[in-house]
Amino acid sequence: MIRLLAPVGAFSLLACSPAAIGEDDAPAAEAPQLEGQYLFVANKRGNSLSKIDLASGEEVKRVDSCANPHELAVSPDGQHVALACYGETSVEIFATADLSRVNRLDLGPDARPHGIHWGGALVATAEGRQSIFVIESPLRATSQMREYKTGKRGSHMVAVAPDNETAWTVDMGSGTVTRLDLQTFGPARSVEIGTEPEGIDLSPDGETLWVSARGSDKAFKLDPETLEVQGEIPTGRFPLRLAIRPQGDVAVTSNLADGSLTVIDLATAGAIRTIAVSSPEQAEARIQVTILWSDDGERIYAAETQSDTVAEIDYVSGKVLRRLKTGEGGDGMAILE
Repeated sequence: MIRLLAPVGAFSLLACSPAAIGEDDAPAAEAPQLEGQYLFVANKRGNSLSKIDLASGEEVKRVDSCANPHELAVSPDGQHVALACYGETSVEIFATADLSRVNRLDLGPDARPHGIHWGGALVATAEGRQSIFVIESPLRATSQMREYKTGKRGSHMVAVAPDNETAWTVDMGSGTVTRLDLQTFGPARSVEIGTEPEGIDLSPDGETLWVSARGSDKAFKLDPETLEVQGEIPTGRFPLRLAIRPQGDVAVTSNLADGSLTVIDLATAGAIRTIAVSSPEQAEARIQVTILWSDDGERIYAAETQSDTVAEIDYVSGKVLRRLKTGEGGDGMAILE
């Protein structure tokens, strides 16, 4: 199975994996069986793309990429990974097998693509153009691209409905969430949500849209059609990202300022627990950003951009199993299972 973007205790040293690092000589936690699973990481300071074998914890391949890559997404068939080149104007596509570059899609001047999703088509935000791009057949040399204006500043992250007919962006500069109809390309609809909304995810059943606003220290439950706010949930400090468990029961926010995750029960729209990935004193040294669930919902991966690590967290116990080394400034992630 493929888990995309789009689109997390105590610390321990995993003795069986030389690529895993821990702290304080804590007892080693038992690693899950992850044969054949790979983690792909966009390294924004290193201008590179990493492939990590999750069974061993080792980085098996790293290649140069475009400047300042942030988010990435895996193709539906698992054969390719697309990288949003935030420091440039393009989306780059690599083969997942050997990380060979197979295509480069230029989105035009000032594009600064960031959020990305690969479903029926490839959808990417173009923050500098206040738009999203819908790219059909992205592997072809002459891909069909349509630009859809959000008209909002800082259209940063994107969520796409399972039927690929609707997309939503969080627009940090405008403080809005925007709904876009990918069938009609009619006028976009936007509403103001909190202060600096950035994290976004759609529930697996498509019934609720969830947004985290980093300047408000809150998560918001929205109606995906009307964008009406149906609930507000306090989180930890600076909730940069929000990711819903594939099973659809909970979401977690990545609280950058205090190194924690807030776990939200989606049925009750309430916070039910906090997972400490690092202490508040360590948070600045790690800079926890992107979060990603394993497909079985048993593990959470949190990119720690400043320390060039990815924390692998057991969801049930909340313990950090190991820290995986990646390139400089690891940020966007995807798992191929």
